[in-house]
Amino acid sequence: MGKKIFTFIDLFAGIGGFKQALDSNGGVCVGYSEIAKDAIDVYCDNFNISPEENFGDITKIKELPPHDLLTAGVPCQSWSIAGRNLGFDDDRGQLWNDTIYLLQQSKPKAFIFENVKGLYDPRNKEALDYILARINEAGYHAKSYMVNSYDYGVPQNRERIYIIGFREEIYFKRFNLPLPIPHIAKTTLAEVVGFNFEETAHIKAVQMGLFDELPESRGMSLSSQGGFNDYFLFNDIRNGDTTIHSWDIIETTERQKNICLLLLKNRRKSQYGKLDGNPLSLKHFHALDPTISELELDELVKLNILKAEEYKFEINEYKTDLLTEDENVILSRFSHGLQMDDLKVDRLLKVKKIKINQVIKSLKEKEIIKCTETRYDFKNKKISTGLNGINRIILPTSKVYPTLVASDSNDYIATKTIEATTNEEYKEKFLAEIYKTGDYRKITKTEACLIQGFPNDFRLPETRSRWMKLIGNSVSVPVIDNLCKAIVETGVFEEVEIDGNNENPHSIENELKIGLI
Repeated sequence: MGKKIFTFIDLFAGIGGFKQALDSNGGVCVGYSEIAKDAIDVYCDNFNISPEENFGDITKIKELPPHDLLTAGVPCQSWSIAGRNLGFDDDRGQLWNDTIYLLQQSKPKAFIFENVKGLYDPRNKEALDYILARINEAGYHAKSYMVNSYDYGVPQNRERIYIIGFREEIYFKRFNLPLPIPHIAKTTLAEVVGFNFEETAHIKAVQMGLFDELPESRGMSLSSQGGFNDYFLFNDIRNGDTTIHSWDIIETTERQKNICLLLLKNRRKSQYGKLDGNPLSLKHFHALDPTISELELDELVKLNILKAEEYKFEINEYKTDLLTEDENVILSRFSHGLQMDDLKVDRLLKVKKIKINQVIKSLKEKEIIKCTETRYDFKNKKISTGLNGINRIILPTSKVYPTLVASDSNDYIATKTIEATTNEEYKEKFLAEIYKTGDYRKITKTEACLIQGFPNDFRLPETRSRWMKLIGNSVSVPVIDNLCKAIVETGVFEEVEIDGNNENPHSIENELKIGLI
């Protein structure tokens, strides 16, 4: 590290993604806050820093020491699209209030706050507006930005929201989001995983831009090579030329495949329910194709492609003293009968964290409710879970890897490439030459570090679940590096000797003196 330029405090520090970048830009950490033991151990080990510098639980911090820059990767679960979208109704969402309280109390010159892109979602607009308003009330000029890690050099499609603010408006006006790094300077996935592919006819065509006779990309991919998607998605509830369904890898008849595709095509239509994807009853199937029988649907259930779900229930007479609190909430809100989509979209049930399936099971055992309609849906309908433990298999020629997540996704990298001239041939070759032969693997710990922009010798726990949780929760180092450089370039941290006193030449007062404003 060169000359000290600014001091900073690292809230929700994790394993030190912010610190890794800020240290290399002249930052000096004067304290951090983290409560997860694994993260604290990794932070202290890699940066040779004492656990005593940890301020601990942010909700218990009353005061921060003086510093120039405050950073915070505020926990993201409350705003994640994959979560329940409760925002400030979730206790974890209240950590934003604790963060802004410390910002107002300590009054640093600037700050960087990071969160998942779900906070940018229209459903969370009021929450984001509230956060920005609170920041403004704390005396700061701030703006939110959507940033993809891929734009700043790492081969990862990782979109995150960054809120960047300054105490003085002049520096806020000077700040510009860094331009994306040119493609030629970006690290490729092939480089990270050490894959050297031969310049086959297909690769040469890609490099020369000769795509006229090849099929166009359907837009599913993170990037595309020669008109083909560069990863295969294992999923039953989406469709595309490079989607692998259960009926592609389980022996099924054409008739069974067509029934599955009929369900896939119709399950997201609003006429079947209020959810993004809804099961269909036998009556629904008959309306789409009168020849489909219950026996055929049950055969697909036996193949573990479909599952039968109890969907509607009538309510029998009952005694209130038999009810638990959660059962009483549900029965009082839906006294005319229960339907699964109504229960799953009900906000009160989400806020109260009522486990709907457990309550339904209990009410059935007490004979308080009785099923009146069964519907059919795909057994595997969680996108991230995929099929047979595989979500995606990415070809090493891909420009990027999917977002690293804390839970260790079921994503794999193929250890070979394939060539084809049609989408059909492309899929057939993938199944025969990569999937069925097992020529794919998960990324290693070192590769995960590089994909997040950490040094390849960054030390993490040996257990995969532990290091994936830590690296998946971190910020991408090159993003913070570029944001930090842009903040420094505003002059907000500059000080010079004037008449024996340290003054900031870019303060509003001095800029007035020299006629800049």
